[in-house]
Amino acid sequence: MGDDSVSVDRTSTPPTVTFAASFNVAVPFVDRHLEAGRADKVAIRTAGGGGDVSYGELAANVNRTGNALRGVGMAPGERMLMMVKDGPEFFYLYWGAIKAGIVPVPVNTLFRAADFVFVLEDSGCAGCVYSPEFAAEVLPALDTARPGPAHRLATEGAGTTVASLMAEASSTLAPAPATATDDCFWLYSSGTTGRPKGAVHAHRSMVLTSEYCGVNTLGLREDDICFSAAKLFFAYGLGNAMSFPLWVGASTVLLPGPPTPRSTFEVIERFRPTVFFAVPTLYAALLKALETEKPDLSSLRLCVSAGEALPADIYRRWRERVGVDILDGIGSTEALHMFICNRPDDIKPGHSGRVVPGYRARILGDDGNEAEAGASGRLMIAGDTTAKYYWNNPQKTAATMVEGWLDTGDTYIRDADGYYLYCGRNDDMMKVGGIWCSPFEIEAKLIEHPKVLEAAVVGRADGDELIKPAAFVVLNDPAEAGEATSEALLRHCKQGLAKYKYPRWFEFVDDLPKTATGKIQRFKLR
Repeated sequence: MGDDSVSVDRTSTPPTVTFAASFNVAVPFVDRHLEAGRADKVAIRTAGGGGDVSYGELAANVNRTGNALRGVGMAPGERMLMMVKDGPEFFYLYWGAIKAGIVPVPVNTLFRAADFVFVLEDSGCAGCVYSPEFAAEVLPALDTARPGPAHRLATEGAGTTVASLMAEASSTLAPAPATATDDCFWLYSSGTTGRPKGAVHAHRSMVLTSEYCGVNTLGLREDDICFSAAKLFFAYGLGNAMSFPLWVGASTVLLPGPPTPRSTFEVIERFRPTVFFAVPTLYAALLKALETEKPDLSSLRLCVSAGEALPADIYRRWRERVGVDILDGIGSTEALHMFICNRPDDIKPGHSGRVVPGYRARILGDDGNEAEAGASGRLMIAGDTTAKYYWNNPQKTAATMVEGWLDTGDTYIRDADGYYLYCGRNDDMMKVGGIWCSPFEIEAKLIEHPKVLEAAVVGRADGDELIKPAAFVVLNDPAEAGEATSEALLRHCKQGLAKYKYPRWFEFVDDLPKTATGKIQRFKLR
């Protein structure tokens, strides 16, 4: 694969990627497909109507949108906040902005007004584009933020909108000058442990994640149809549903609404995707639904999970029920996509897999030195897709991005064969009886029990002020909550965990607090 802007040599591992001196990433992701003869091929399909979008239509609408943004006065280098649902308009705005030299900043569409105010003020954005569905939260935030953006546009509806401006705009647009290492787009972190942080990414980042992970690790190809339940506004979904399929010339299916078991099954049956991306929480919900429903999932050749570590029991039950492997991996907003992952021919259930070629990893112990195999420690990652810095946050930048290494905030163990085992976020680890204890290990054991849908474990002080594990459990049948179930779960844990690891308390809850990416917010339970 190659064009005037980038060339890739896949005879090496990792692939060797060479960027031209002048490089705008919209060219290889959008324009290249016209020269490759894909103008009439379907690029985007959308559940809920709207029709298909070909690669030719995508390129024309990207150009119209870029011209429309310039036409309202947005200038190269300015930021454009995107509060936009999953749909073709997300693609048009995102790539149109990049091609025009404007920096797109997609944000969590589940944010409430106060969250929007924070990112509006923190980003210093010159423009804000939003889907009308989110107006009830967006408009009060726009009126409150100081300073607010000069340019405010709904994607569609009455008055001047992105759609109305596109209708009058030219379908040709020359790419704005840029280099592979220039600022290209931002993504705000999901706020697992506090306020979201704006991670600034370069033009080269999406090319490298698409090659390293999408092609070389997952094996995506042109005849694939990708469906990501994870949304476009965060890094995992951005790769799954947009950059990966566009890079290989595949098709993507977008679901504008929330991914429930019913809506997920409907999309798979209707659009017949070959590759499905989700988070462990959704896989658990789908497995529960499969106990009574029998959707046709035969189109799937590959399933992928990230956002939170995938318990081995969910992997096993999905493999038995659906007949397809789930490839678990770990990525981050700062690294843009997965940097450790299982492969189709190399799977170790309950583990995040091995390092994706193109990245380096090391685990640091409490003394700051690299830990030996089998010892837990802080996971550090290095690679050319990591964020350049956090916007407006030099202290956090200095603490997280250290001499070319990214501190992931996760605790891991690397075994003798090079597989990485997730132990939890650094702040989630507990010291019980003087021994470090991983909440994820206890949660994985609880999920093996047939009564349990989800579980989260945190440390809690007992009567002697000593820390012990406490379990918050979501049951498949809430009516079974009670002492008998607590005793059954305790027996189950004692059979498979070291004595100090079993939960001392069980609390049955309707749901667990999570970020929009599906990560359990254990700090809220603490």
